[in-house]
Amino acid sequence: MKTSAKARLAAGVLALAAALTAGAALIPGDRTPPVAGAPLQLVETPVSAVSLTGAIQALTTRLRRLPGDHQAWAQLGSAYVQQARLSADPSFYPKAEQALARSAALSPGNFAALTGQAALAAGRHDFTEAVRLAKLSQAANPYGQGAQAVLADAYTQLGRYGEATRAIDRLMELRPGVASFTRASYDAELRGDRTAARRMLEHALDDAVSPADVAYCRHYLGELALHSGDLPGATEQYRLALQAAPDFAPALAGTARAAALDGRLDEAAGRYAAVVGRLPLAQYVIEYGEVLSAAGKDPAEQWALLRAQRELMKAAGVGDDLTWAEFEADHGSAARAVDHAEAEYARNPNVVAADALAWALHRDGRDRQALPYARKATATGWRNALLHHHRAEIERSLGLSAESKKSAARARDADPAFSPDLPALARFS
Repeated sequence: MKTSAKARLAAGVLALAAALTAGAALIPGDRTPPVAGAPLQLVETPVSAVSLTGAIQALTTRLRRLPGDHQAWAQLGSAYVQQARLSADPSFYPKAEQALARSAALSPGNFAALTGQAALAAGRHDFTEAVRLAKLSQAANPYGQGAQAVLADAYTQLGRYGEATRAIDRLMELRPGVASFTRASYDAELRGDRTAARRMLEHALDDAVSPADVAYCRHYLGELALHSGDLPGATEQYRLALQAAPDFAPALAGTARAAALDGRLDEAAGRYAAVVGRLPLAQYVIEYGEVLSAAGKDPAEQWALLRAQRELMKAAGVGDDLTWAEFEADHGSAARAVDHAEAEYARNPNVVAADALAWALHRDGRDRQALPYARKATATGWRNALLHHHRAEIERSLGLSAESKKSAARARDADPAFSPDLPALARFS
């Protein structure tokens, strides 16, 4: 019986590892631009940190015995990408790079390694490279779900929304489920169709099996409610997420967000302290700092943590000018914000990067240059209060009073609870 139990456990761990490769970038968490920073999932069913650690240990043991197993190397590399995202520790990215390179060297052109490399490129915010690698993986295996997931996410980040929609449609054909429905939800959200976005999330929830899946879907239903101004509805969804998975940090961050927007700043600060202690993602750190500032407290410690995170990300090959464009525009140097925003938009000309560049130029006193980017940021129909608020402020500065009033009205309509004093809380996580 003992031997049988051990065999079943080993088989289960290796099955999880295989799923990491098969789904290598089925990333339900990547609904948003990278600055938003939700932990990205590499499999159809999000795995816990414990199970992922077990998979990595099992694969490492296997590779000591069978160093020529290219599939195990691909699985290990994909697991390291997942670990980096779940833990907010970018030091796993170089490990992933080495493991995936070993798989590719042992079996050139194998789709599992290519998909893992595409996911790694996306994790490092190199979305052009992610597309290239995902297409190679797609050519090697036209039925690979992971490649379609990477393509959907990378095209979104590159502002190539039509291509992103087609990749999502293909992903839905291959495997309708949490990963495909949540991507379809964000795609609808970007077009301003909140009804379809909510319906897709409800489909995802219906398909959710594991507690992590349920928490994930509930969390994004909460985000959709929060950014519609429905704070009670959002809080209830976050509660249900935490009921399903008490350690799900994004939902705890959601409760902090809702408390802050409801004016309960001390409660929000306490919740953010717990979130950042578990998962020090840039967005959470910035939100915490803004809440501390609003409560009359010094956020310097959080800004120091943010800068330390930047150095870790740079050392691991992660490019993230977007975070710094937004941070500098709201809390630092407008000139530096422009530099970061221009660099980000040049690489990834999506609507969020356009907004960041518009706002940075506005803060630097360059409103005429800012206006075209503000218009691009609001061109898809996305009902995002922050984007419309930024456009309203730019138009007001240019003396375009009628246009400014319309943009301000769109911001209020999108989110009646929006607070311009807490801009990071308006960014989707």
